[in-house]
Amino acid sequence: MRTLLLTMALILTLFGCDRRETLHPVESHKGPVAYGDTIIEGTIGDANTLLPVLASDSASSEINGLVYSSLVRYDKDLKIKGELAESWEISADNLTITFHLRPGVTWHDGTPFTAEDVLFTYRLYIDPKTPTAYAEQYRQVATAEVLDPTTFRVSYRQPLAKALISWGEISVLPRHLLEGEDVTKSPLARHPVGTGPFRFVEWKPGEKIVLEANPDYFEGRPYLDRVVYRIIPDESTMFLELQAGGLDTMGLNPIQYQTQTDSPAFKRQFVKYRYPAFAYTYLGYNLNRPLFQDKRVRQALSYAINKKEIVEGVLLGLGQEATGPYKPGTWPYNPAVKRYPYNPERARALLAEAGWTDSDGDGILDKDGKPFAFTIVTNQGNDQRVKSGEIIQRRFREIGVDVKLRVIEWASFLNEFINPGNFDATILGWTVPIDPDGYNVWHSSKTGPRELNFVGFKNAEVDELLEKGRRTLETAERKKYYDRFQEILAEEQPYTFLYVPDALPVVASRFQGIEPAPAGITYNFIRWYVPKEAQKYAR
Repeated sequence: MRTLLLTMALILTLFGCDRRETLHPVESHKGPVAYGDTIIEGTIGDANTLLPVLASDSASSEINGLVYSSLVRYDKDLKIKGELAESWEISADNLTITFHLRPGVTWHDGTPFTAEDVLFTYRLYIDPKTPTAYAEQYRQVATAEVLDPTTFRVSYRQPLAKALISWGEISVLPRHLLEGEDVTKSPLARHPVGTGPFRFVEWKPGEKIVLEANPDYFEGRPYLDRVVYRIIPDESTMFLELQAGGLDTMGLNPIQYQTQTDSPAFKRQFVKYRYPAFAYTYLGYNLNRPLFQDKRVRQALSYAINKKEIVEGVLLGLGQEATGPYKPGTWPYNPAVKRYPYNPERARALLAEAGWTDSDGDGILDKDGKPFAFTIVTNQGNDQRVKSGEIIQRRFREIGVDVKLRVIEWASFLNEFINPGNFDATILGWTVPIDPDGYNVWHSSKTGPRELNFVGFKNAEVDELLEKGRRTLETAERKKYYDRFQEILAEEQPYTFLYVPDALPVVASRFQGIEPAPAGITYNFIRWYVPKEAQKYAR
């Protein structure tokens, strides 16, 4: 549930909510609470691994969020509440947290869960041999200890602003199945065992992943019997499956939301929602490539992109322009950063300053005998990214930059291009975490293989600001650091920040218990149900 919340609010008590945060259901029907039925969800990408310590993609994380549990999580109002931890105390100096764990929790194989599992998970994350992108915040721990089977204590060397919620960003893993094993070769990557509300049943790669309700879940058995994720790489095909009844839920694209879902028949069958996502889409430049190492080049490319054209033409107005890594209207957001309004003349002038001219008259800029040409990669199944890439490609051509657009299947995209840094530029998206700490994505120490700063951005002042921001507990002081951080990003343009999309989920109308909140709609997924007379699938 933790990762589902982060993904669909995706991924805020620290943030607050703007007025547009309200979700807008179209139609719903009520009925008595009942157990049973299956929900079938469409997803464009298959999971990569079902071991959370190794997973960095959204498809894996969404499933892991139902199979595993964390010590804490966010509630519907984005306030921290207990999950595996019933309660906790924080010392007066903010350096020690003592967690009191729920008694009687069991793993899906029946083994008792204890504080030893939490300690093991912590040690696994900080182990240099574990190839995880998420170790940094746990390396800030000075000591971690088990006081008794239901008490776990951590102490920090110095204050960490997100210390408590960091234990909601780590799925606790089963010590009895992983201790002494090579985590990269563990069968749990394909057959996970957690403590979460759903148990793993089946994974047919490229086709589907099936989960079933955990009858022993510590917060009560989910009402739905099963969750099935169907992998359908094409959004149009997925929508046809939805209309035909082969799916119960998916994320609509703007065209589907605006023009294809207003018929009386669709409104009888489905409920659709709209709210600004805690996410943004960007064009990221591989700063290890010589072509992008002059910031004037990156600034020029940003001036050449018409963000308004993308928001209106691709999102059909269901979103807003992005200026940095935080969502407009939230407390870390700095509205005063340098902006790059569409200005092809300014783009050409900056490129000329950087030495790029059309010396041979072929319409393509060149320098030292080499044309200004590169490839943008993005993932298959996300029409907004592909269409944005086509618009960007056309606008770049107008200023003399020759760009190819390559669309790649999700798993190959991650494993062959993004993770090894084998790309020129990429159109991708990040979910915005609830705490504004951007260390993992922007710090210069996070540019290694499979880490999240895969564009290779390195800036000494940003490193210092990120370190200060994570060590400062007072919000107003933190904001000063993150404001300056955004100013530097706006100047350096390692990404062209494109847009903040609206989330557009749709759910079959037979599902009840959905209560829109600042966290989105999936925070209470275990309490979704289908009235007995409306159930569609037997167990």
